[in-house]
Amino acid sequence: MDQISAAGVAYNQDLTHKTILVGDSGVGKTSLLVQFDQGKFIPGSFSATVGIGFTNKVLTVDELKVRLQIWDTAGQERFRSVTHAYYRDAQALLLLYDITSRSSFDNTRAWLTEIHEYAQDDVVIMLLGNKSDMASARVIRREEGEKLAREYGVIFLETSAKTGLNVDEAFMTVAKELVRRSVQLPIEPRFHLHDLMEPEKESSGCCGFS
Repeated sequence: MDQISAAGVAYNQDLTHKTILVGDSGVGKTSLLVQFDQGKFIPGSFSATVGIGFTNKVLTVDELKVRLQIWDTAGQERFRSVTHAYYRDAQALLLLYDITSRSSFDNTRAWLTEIHEYAQDDVVIMLLGNKSDMASARVIRREEGEKLAREYGVIFLETSAKTGLNVDEAFMTVAKELVRRSVQLPIEPRFHLHDLMEPEKESSGCCGFS
């Protein structure tokens, strides 16, 4: 609440924040959504047969109602163009990899590149290392996920769609960040390199020393 009064901007509780789950096939996107939405885990690899669908959830952040419309893109991974349109008006993206799959982790860089290309500049991005309950089959250390998240400046958590570990926390963290960004006035405009170089050019570029 202090954040809202400090910024002098009221958060609009009627806003619906489009939130998208992305990542390779089989990383547990649908299972994560079912766990968050229904509080249960459905075994079996059913997600590959599910098309793009969504669910609505309302979370409470500092007594504010934050409305999330969460889209699941499972089954669409081979048809990336299908999800490009969904990136454009998304306010938040949860990118999942499977801690037991090296390829799913390696592919997160391609996903992040795609997100930066198609999504809004101020989109909230969270990297999730899913299936943390499968410790004996782990091939991606937590430190690797944390390092990648720091490199790209995104939020990071490890989750388990099976046990529910950090699932609620992941979506709550996204909701808090959405509120923070909504009420925070821009501190300064985005700078481009040529903008920073311009004053120097004007002061020393026109009249050289002989």
